[in-house]
Amino acid sequence: MTYVEAVNAAVKRVLTAKPDTVVFGQNVGTGSCLSGLTRGIAEETGATVINTPNCENTLVGAGFGMMMGGVDSIFFMKQLDFLLLAVDQLVNTYNFIRRDSPKASFTIVPVVMDHGYQGLQSSFNSFADLCAVARLDGFAVNSGRDIEHIILERLVAPGFRIIAVSQRLFNHELCGTSAAVTCDARGDWVQYTRGRDASVVCFNFSLTQGFELVRALDAAGIEASLIGIAAQAIEDWAPLIAEARRTRRLVLIDDSKSVRRLSDVFLTRLHEEDSAVQVLSIARGFDRDWLKPQADELQVDPASVIARLGVVAPTGSQT
Repeated sequence: MTYVEAVNAAVKRVLTAKPDTVVFGQNVGTGSCLSGLTRGIAEETGATVINTPNCENTLVGAGFGMMMGGVDSIFFMKQLDFLLLAVDQLVNTYNFIRRDSPKASFTIVPVVMDHGYQGLQSSFNSFADLCAVARLDGFAVNSGRDIEHIILERLVAPGFRIIAVSQRLFNHELCGTSAAVTCDARGDWVQYTRGRDASVVCFNFSLTQGFELVRALDAAGIEASLIGIAAQAIEDWAPLIAEARRTRRLVLIDDSKSVRRLSDVFLTRLHEEDSAVQVLSIARGFDRDWLKPQADELQVDPASVIARLGVVAPTGSQT
């Protein structure tokens, strides 16, 4: 099953159980239905579906208004950068609402335009930056486990949150569907493998590269833990710090186009407790052409990672 098919199926499963939810946004019930993300919702779930014009500031305000009035709603947004038009609502309006612990639900589901050759609109994929503006609950959906913990459990839970999906992953086979080693109680992060030699921690929408890297490390006789970070505001870094200290080698993969990455926050917290952990950070570099249309996927070179980690594989292991 592809990523977009899995997300769509999960959304319809939630809405079938809560058909009194209002779903709104541009082309959510017509045309491509956001490249299949919202296809079939109107016909298969019983939810109220409203196709809207592009007026994001008003639409976010309408979602908060419905939440205050006891109505659950979901705003599907075709591009993450459009949400910048509603920053006043996200900061000022929500700061008044959140003090009263609203009982209804409002969720914004933006599509991150990160599939390449999109020009200026693809220059903003830094979901954590947006959430940091007003300490907003945000979650990046990368895997089957993320769908289970975030969409199925949080999509219409009381309160407000933003759940982002990656356009680049839409037609990729869904990763992270097998049993996990462990996860945060809230589903903020999931550990998929446990190894003795290194810890690979993935941020934003880089988990697919993390799986590829761990497979390459395994082929070289290097056992690695793999952890995917879904939440954009981690409450407790202690388990992740303990994992890095256990293997003594940490690989951070973060495809955010930002000068202030969530992975940097983790690294700061780690160094406050233990500066002896070897750290290899894989992130984007920027040149003068970064605003021009170009391939958008962060490149991870397994051979370079293996060489820089300096792990000596056990005798008899494949190299």
